[in-house]
Amino acid sequence: MVTSANQRIVPHIWYDKEAVEAAHFYATVFPDSKVTSVTTLHDTPSGDCDQVSFEIWGQKFMAISAGPYFKLNPSVSFFVNFDPSRDRDAAQKIDEVWNKLSEGGQALMPLDKYPFSERYGWIQDKYGVSWQLILTNPEGEERPNIIPSFLFVGDRCGKAEEAMSLYLSVFKDSRQGTLARYPGGMAPDQEGTIMFADFMIESQWFTAMDSAHEHKFSFNEAISFMVKCDSQEEIDHYWEQLSAVPEAEQCGWLTDKFGVSWQIVPTELDEMMEKGTPEQMARVTQAFLKMKKFDLAELHRAYKGE
Repeated sequence: MVTSANQRIVPHIWYDKEAVEAAHFYATVFPDSKVTSVTTLHDTPSGDCDQVSFEIWGQKFMAISAGPYFKLNPSVSFFVNFDPSRDRDAAQKIDEVWNKLSEGGQALMPLDKYPFSERYGWIQDKYGVSWQLILTNPEGEERPNIIPSFLFVGDRCGKAEEAMSLYLSVFKDSRQGTLARYPGGMAPDQEGTIMFADFMIESQWFTAMDSAHEHKFSFNEAISFMVKCDSQEEIDHYWEQLSAVPEAEQCGWLTDKFGVSWQIVPTELDEMMEKGTPEQMARVTQAFLKMKKFDLAELHRAYKGE
C-alpha cells in the first residue's frame, strides 16, 4: 500500500479563504491526521494566499486559499474505508466521523445499510468537500483508507472507462482493479457503463463511476491532482499526455479531455517554498506565475537569484 512518504499524486483543494481552517478541522475528524505545514504565497493574482499541507489518515493533501473562483462539488469525492479486519472499532468510527462531518454539512446519501455495504453514506461537509464513508467488506482485496473518486456526469457520463484507460496508460505502477458495469433496467444509467470501478496509478488507488442522473455540477479546478515529478522529462511527459485545454494551462495546471484538473509540479518546488528565504520564495513565486508548463531550470535560476 502507498505510504505518504512516497505518495506521487496529491489531491489539492482550492478554497476561497478557509484552507487552513479546513485542514485543522479534518485533523480533528479523521484518525492519524495532522497539518504538516502552512506557507503564504505573496503577490499572486489572488493576492496573498495561504497554502497548507496536511495528512488525512496517512494520505497527503494540499489546499490553498485563493479566492472564490471555483466551487467545490461532488464530481470528485473521497472514499473513506473503515475496514473491520484492520480496526475492530471500524463500525463505531464510521459513525463518529459521519457525525463530525455532518456539522454544517449536507447528506447526499444518508448513512445506512445498502446492497453494497452494511454501512455507507455520502456527505458534503461544511466547506463543500464530499466524502463517501463505507464499512468495507474485509474479505475483499485490501484498499487504502482514503481513495479519491471521480463521478462522470452530464456530457461526460459514459466516459469513465475511457478516462481510466488514459490514466492507466500515462502513469507508471498502474493496474485495473474492480470493474462493475450497470446491468439493463437501471435507467437513466445505460447498460454497460461503469457503475463502480477502481484502478491504481503510481501505486495509488482511485475510483470511477458514471451517473446519468441529472447533476448540476461537473469537474472543475476546485479539486485537482498534483503530480510530483523528479525531472523535466517527467514534467514534459505528463503535460504532453494529459493537457487537452490550452486556455487552462497556467502555473503548472492543466485540464485533461474529461475536464479533470492536474498540476504537474517538480518535487523540488515544495522544498524551495518550505526551506527558502522570503526573498527566494518571492523570486520562485514570481517565476512560476509567468509559466504554463513548469521549467525546472528556470525555477532553479530564480531560487539562486541568477
